[in-house]
Amino acid sequence: MLGPGDLVEDFELPDQQGRPWRLSQALASGPVVVFFYPAAMTFGCTREACAFRDLGAEFAALGATRVGISADPVDKQRQFTERHGFDYPLLADPERRVAKAFGVVSGFKLGPVKRASFVIGPDRRVLAAFSAELRFSSHPERALEVLRRAQAAAP
Repeated sequence: MLGPGDLVEDFELPDQQGRPWRLSQALASGPVVVFFYPAAMTFGCTREACAFRDLGAEFAALGATRVGISADPVDKQRQFTERHGFDYPLLADPERRVAKAFGVVSGFKLGPVKRASFVIGPDRRVLAAFSAELRFSSHPERALEVLRRAQAAAP
């Protein structure tokens, strides 16, 4: 799994509308929080994704973009977004190409990818990475802590 200081390769995946979403374009406006989740519309993934949604104003205040990624296809990502009113992109990675690059492909039956989050700075360097399969809503709070510390440390 990528860790602090690692350089993230630029990537492009389709969002829930089938439109291309590119990491480097999002980073042009500030840090990006990428969270991987095992499967759309499951209990834990719904709780996690809703927590990222509910804290949207706090992420925006820190200039951060949120984006979720799973191996689900575009159609399922769209259904998930419509059902829960997500205000951020959900990306489809059915071949798990990006999940492999981040080192979060799962070998267990809990899902095709591990539940993991990455806070990425505008220079494409990982500021923080964490994984917690069963602590569904801890990732957004932890990401906000990292962003606040980074903002406080900036000149």
